[in-house]
Order: sequence, then structure tokens, then C-alpha cells
Amino acid sequence: MQTAEQTATNPVQQAWNKRPLIISGPCSAETEEQVLATAQRLAATGKVDMLRAGIWKPRTKPGMFEGIGAKGLPWLQQAKKLTGLPTTVEVATGKQVEDALNFEVDVLWIGARTTVNPFSVQEVADALRGVDVPVMIKNPINPDLELWSGAVERIARAGVKQIGLIHRGFSSYGNSEYRNAPMWHLAIEMKLKHPNMPIINDPSHICGRRDILLEVMQRAIDLDYDGLMIESHIDPDNAWSDAKQQVTPERLAEMLNTIIWRREDVNSEEYHAALEALRQKINHLDDELMQILSQRMKIAEQIGKYKKENNITILQTNRWNEIIERASAKGEKIGLSKEFITKYLDAVHMESINHQKKVLDS
Repeated sequence: MQTAEQTATNPVQQAWNKRPLIISGPCSAETEEQVLATAQRLAATGKVDMLRAGIWKPRTKPGMFEGIGAKGLPWLQQAKKLTGLPTTVEVATGKQVEDALNFEVDVLWIGARTTVNPFSVQEVADALRGVDVPVMIKNPINPDLELWSGAVERIARAGVKQIGLIHRGFSSYGNSEYRNAPMWHLAIEMKLKHPNMPIINDPSHICGRRDILLEVMQRAIDLDYDGLMIESHIDPDNAWSDAKQQVTPERLAEMLNTIIWRREDVNSEEYHAALEALRQKINHLDDELMQILSQRMKIAEQIGKYKKENNITILQTNRWNEIIERASAKGEKIGLSKEFITKYLDAVHMESINHQKKVLDS
């Protein structure tokens, strides 16, 4: 167990505890020259706290570049010696954990394709028993918070004390804007479940292209994320993997300079008083909303009684479509998005159906 003084002088702990924590480096380690040059140019910006590089790359199809393998680990080790930047890599097997630690990798992360498989996470957890190293866990590819939380629990049970979360977006049918849809609400829910764990945003894998990186980075900071992991490369267009989403170290520095860095709080009595007054108004409105929703459900139960007496089905498709169209039109006029109205009414509708079903079953 390290003392407070040792922690203060430990560069890995200093980086891990820094807010915001900025992690950057190439999607894949390709050559020693590329890794060292990227690391040195990142260090020269003064903006980066930790160096990342893909050593093993799980790919969708065989024949795609799957990483340089363990021979790239000495390159990272040398990059750390040259720049003083702590290093971090993705691991998916017990052997990869062992190899990474043998070459003094400071922080490990579990990738999205591994998080989705409890057997793989458990193998990594078993390899980490007795090891004092921070571990970050990316969200699973599919939008499943139970898998994400399950991975956290497995790593924690292995005795790992410092665990962080990485939000890299989720695969979703019909998504066209992003490589992986951010689904911010899921990341927020995960953050609320684990309030003491740092959560890092990975805009590179959310965006899949560099032209929208900055807006996602800003959104993450606005939502009080603890840091960012952005892929950078000395020659992004000719990168061996994920070329479209990488930026040069210098461009990364420019983007970080552009971001408006938010604070969670400010030491101002006037600010807190004004905020408290507004929050009390929200509390009163929430109370009124609960009362109105309760009244709505009582009316739904009355409708259920009539349906039961006349053997009518609970779900009335035409009526539901009419409600959606009417509410969406009204909502847009008063500043509520159609997406919000639909999600809200979906939840209300399901609760209404449950109330009516109880009436029909009684």
C-alpha cells in the first residue's frame, strides 16, 4: 500500500488522479519509429497525460490487421523512457495481461469486444489477481449495462482497487451519423451506478471520423466526464487501422485548446443560492407531474374496465398513433424534441397498459 507521499510522486498515480485525464496515441503500434515519434510529438504538446497504443487488435473479419503483437511492447517501454508518459494498452487474454505487465505497461484496459464476453473478462480478472495496476473497462459493443457492470464486478473481485470506465459508444441498427452511437443516457446511467469511478470518453470510436471529434469531446466535458481518450498518429491518412478517426498530435492539441472546460462546482454563494432556487422550482414541477401522471393512470384504469366489459383488446394501435402525432406536433411548438416526446410517451403508454392489464386480470 502506497503512502500519500509516494502517491504524490508516482507519475502513474498523478496521471490517474488528474482531471481531465487525457490519453492519446495511435490506434495501432505499427513500427518502432512510428510509436516513438508519436509519443515524442504528443509529449511536446504538453496536453497529454498517458500514452496509448493498440498492440493486439481484435478485428471483425480475418485477414484484417490484428496488431503487431507483443513485439510492439518494447517500443512502448522505450517511448515511456523518452517522454515520461505512463503507458496503457488493451488486453483480452491472460497471456496479454502477463506480456503487458512484463514490459511495464502502467494501465490496462478491457476492450468492447472483450467486455461483451464474461468468460474473457474472467480470464483477464484471474490474470490480474495480486497485481496493483489500474484497469479501465470499455462499454460492451451492444447497449447492455448489465454486461458492463458485470465486467466491473469481475475485475473488482480480482482485487483491483483502481477501476475506470471508458465510454466508446454502442453498435446500433440504423445508426448513420456515428461509427458507434454514443447513447449518452446509458453512459450517464453507468456513471450514476458507479459514482466513485472515473469515466473517460473515447470520441474516436464513437465518431469513426475526425471531422466530428470536437463536438463529441465537448459534449463529454459538458456532461462532467473525467477525461478523454483520442487516437493520434503522425500520418493519420496512412495509418494501418482506423485512419479516418485519427488526428496528428498537433491537431489534437488544437482541439483541446478549443474545448470549453467545465467545472462541476464553483465556490460562490450567489451561484449556489440561484441554483437552489431553480432546483426547488423543478422539485415542485416534478411533484405536480407525478400527481398528473397518477390521475392519468386512474383514467386508464377506468378505460380498462370498459374494455373488460366489452372484451376489447388493451392495445389500440390507431389511438396510440393519434396520441403520438398530436403530442409531437404540440411538443415541437413548445421546444420539446420529437425524440423526447416519443420516449416519454412510450414509457407512459407501457405503464398505462400495465394498469389496464391488472384491471382485465382482476
